[in-house]
Amino acid sequence: MPRRAPDPEERQRDADRSRERLLAAAADEFAAAGYAGARVSSIASRAGLNPQLISYYFGGKAGLYRALSERWLAFEQELEPESKDLPELISAYTRTALEDPRGARLLLWNGLTDTEESAAGDEPSTQPDDAVAMTRRQHDGEIADDLDPRLVQLALMGASLAPVALPQVLRRLTGENADDPEFIERYLDVIRRLTERLR
Repeated sequence: MPRRAPDPEERQRDADRSRERLLAAAADEFAAAGYAGARVSSIASRAGLNPQLISYYFGGKAGLYRALSERWLAFEQELEPESKDLPELISAYTRTALEDPRGARLLLWNGLTDTEESAAGDEPSTQPDDAVAMTRRQHDGEIADDLDPRLVQLALMGASLAPVALPQVLRRLTGENADDPEFIERYLDVIRRLTERLR
């Protein structure tokens, strides 16, 4: 029997699946090699798809990176409801970094290259609203008046990323791995308690 051509809805589902596979593969590749070291051919190979689809769906490597960055920003907005107090918020970021370290690794790669230009030309960096939000939290009493809220944010980011950034130090200090669920819960407890003491 002749093969039936897929209808538009089937084609759209296939396109959506292909985009998702490419985004997942790109997250793995960028986390492993950084933006500069990531190869389109490697991303396509991880996804099991033709490399030309990266250009077709995303306009190339930079567009794929932008799509990942936009997805992260959307996820961040879900992570930061106004109702969360600072210990809950930092704990949520830390859990995310430990349970799926790809975003944290990519952030660390970008820090290692430390160029004024973003990796993909217009990557959204730390949101300008972040300093405003931390200042608001200070006014609400979550951060002591004698602490610079911007530097508090930097210090808390460092604490969230430390187990991913320094796995060898973690193993030397504790004999544990950052992906161990028991370690994650204990570390989150420390992060929450430290953040509470900023009041």
